Amino acid sequence: MHHFAEKASGRRNFLSLLLKTAGALLSVPGISLAVSNAHRYRDYTVQDIIDIVLEEIPGAPFKETVDTLKSGSAGQQVTGIVTTMFPTVSVIAETARRRANFIIAHEPTFYNHLDDPQWVANNQVVQQKQALLQRHGIAVWRFHDYWHTHRPDGIGYGVLKKAGWEQYYQPGERMLQMPPAALKDIVAHLQRSLGIAHVRVIGDPAQQCARIVLVPGAAGGKMQVSMVEQAHPDVLIVGEVHEWETAEYIRDARAMGAKTALVVLGHAVSEEPGMEWLVDWLQPKVPGLTVAHIPSGDPFTWH
Repeated sequence: MHHFAEKASGRRNFLSLLLKTAGALLSVPGISLAVSNAHRYRDYTVQDIIDIVLEEIPGAPFKETVDTLKSGSAGQQVTGIVTTMFPTVSVIAETARRRANFIIAHEPTFYNHLDDPQWVANNQVVQQKQALLQRHGIAVWRFHDYWHTHRPDGIGYGVLKKAGWEQYYQPGERMLQMPPAALKDIVAHLQRSLGIAHVRVIGDPAQQCARIVLVPGAAGGKMQVSMVEQAHPDVLIVGEVHEWETAEYIRDARAMGAKTALVVLGHAVSEEPGMEWLVDWLQPKVPGLTVAHIPSGDPFTWH
C-alpha cells in the first residue's frame, strides 16, 4: 500500500513538472503561436477544401449548380491543388508529375456544360480521360458558378488585375471608364498583358476608345448585345461569340453609324487569368498545401 502511494505521488510530481514545462514553453515568444496554430497545418480532404472555398461565396452552397466533383471522392486526402481553365489531358499529366491530386477547373471536364459522360453515347475519349484520372487518383472539381458569384467576380477581377486595369473597376459596374486610347493600342495591350497570340476585331484600328465593356468567357449573344444596347460602349471585349449573333450585330450596327467595336479574345485565354488569381486567393486559406496554376492554354493554332 505504501509502495502504491509512492508511485502515485511520483506520477503527480511528473505531471506537475510536465505542465510547468509546457507553461514555460508557451511563454517563449513564437512558441505559443506555433502551438496555437498547429491545428492549421493538417491534412485536408477534397471536401475540406470545398468547404473552405464556399465559406466566402454568397449564398453557397447552391441547390443547383454545375460545380460538382467530376472525378475522385470528397473524402480523399489532398496532396496538392492545381487551378486551371480546362482540365485537359496535358494538365492532368502535369498535375500527376507534380504529385498533386486535386484540380479545380473553371470549365467542363467532359465537353458539355453538365459534364454528362453520356452526352454522346460510348464516347471513347471520355472513357480514356476517366481512366487517366482514376489511374492517377486525381479529383476534379468544377469552380464556375461559385467563382462568378464571388464579389468581385473571380474571373472578371483576375482578368482586370492581369491587364493592369483593376483601378478602373467599380463594384457592380460593367463599364470601365478609361483614358482614351486607339483600338489597336488596346488590342496590343491585351495581347501583351494576357499572353494572347491572336485576337479577332471588328472596328477601326485608329478609333479612340474610353468606354470599355469587358466580358470574358462566353456570356452569350443576348447578354452581349443587351450590354451594347444599354451602355453604348466604344468597344465590347469578349471571350467568344456565336458568330451569327454578336459579330453580325456589331457589323450591321457599324454599317448604320454606330461606333461600338468588338474584340474577341478567345474563351480559354480570356478567363484563364481568373483561375490564376484563384491561387493568390486560396493559398492563404490552406497553409501547408501547395496551390499552383497550370494554364490549359489556347487550343487553336493560326495559319
